[in-house]
Amino acid sequence: GSFRIPEVMAKSGARLREVGATNRTHLRDYENAVTSETAAFLRVHTSNYRIQGFTSEVPLKELRALGDRFGLPVLEDLGSGSLCDFAGSGLAGEPTVQSVVADGADVVSFSGDKVLGGPQAGIIVGRKDFIEAIKRNPLNRAVRIDKMTLAALEATLRLYLDPERAQREIPTLRMIGTPEATLKTQAGRLARLLREELGGRLEVRTRKGVSRVGGGAFPEQDLATVLVALVPLGGATVEALREALLHTDPPLLVRVEGEALCLDPRTLDTKEFALAARALAQALDGLQS
Repeated sequence: GSFRIPEVMAKSGARLREVGATNRTHLRDYENAVTSETAAFLRVHTSNYRIQGFTSEVPLKELRALGDRFGLPVLEDLGSGSLCDFAGSGLAGEPTVQSVVADGADVVSFSGDKVLGGPQAGIIVGRKDFIEAIKRNPLNRAVRIDKMTLAALEATLRLYLDPERAQREIPTLRMIGTPEATLKTQAGRLARLLREELGGRLEVRTRKGVSRVGGGAFPEQDLATVLVALVPLGGATVEALREALLHTDPPLLVRVEGEALCLDPRTLDTKEFALAARALAQALDGLQS
């Protein structure tokens, strides 16, 4: 994004001392960097990118132990901030907020939207004394979220008290967790509807594909899905139809893949299938007028 950790820290008056190398960082790198002016250890999780190959990083538990040796707090910027383990959906390697707290982070920051599925907000959890100090900082009042955002965030978090209900009712979780077999059925249903409504104007096929979570989470990890691929007939181009769909009511966002417009039933509720068909009809009408 436009705001990077070093720039944010510089504005606060803090000095950032980076340790280790891009691909390999060891505990001794942190230890050798400690001076009388060191105030905390900070880890920034790679939630929206991956470094692959010959790599190593310091486990949080080891950094916690080093922090105890030097009397320094350990801060973790978790980024997307998942409260669920998505390994069962094929998305592995993303720490949860609970696991980071359990491993000893004193302060953990993460997003209220993205994988958590709530409104756009920043959340800070951790040791009570640190949280109380943050609450007393006058800047807290200037950057706090408004009451409507707070109400939406509370409603989202309350759903997590019942994990099964959260999976059903939080759209982000429901989309991530939808099985491929269900997506195949939904893709077939959407394809049949579009053939019935627009069969003479669109070539409609289904094919296997992948979904990406996006939103700064689970980079380079694919979820298997079944796409509905559309190719306009009668002279209109795929790109022209994609552009026209941005101006329909409601707009329909699609992706172009393999020389076709692709709809992913993972991100379309079955109740929205008719709206998608209507948007496609509007776009095609506009191209022919």
